[in-house]
Amino acid sequence: MNAGLIHLALGFVGCCWLYAFPSRSRLREHFALPEEPCSDFWVHVCCTPCAICQESRELKNQGADPSLGWGSNIEKWRREKITPPIVVPGMNR
Repeated sequence: MNAGLIHLALGFVGCCWLYAFPSRSRLREHFALPEEPCSDFWVHVCCTPCAICQESRELKNQGADPSLGWGSNIEKWRREKITPPIVVPGMNR
């Protein structure tokens, strides 16, 4: 099923955060971002639209186009011979 339809269906019952918060955790782990001001779960429960906006902005700051999706961005970086910005866990900024 399409991810957008799942998110929309969960939104009708007030549970869209169930689908969205794991992506924030993956994004945070991939780019070694701190889990602030609270856990990913609570950020999405309290304000899912704000969390999604922050995730989109972070992807843009990292050189990705959120409208393409993660897999398409990886392909784009391969075509352009750009190394995707992958941060090794445990390294400090």
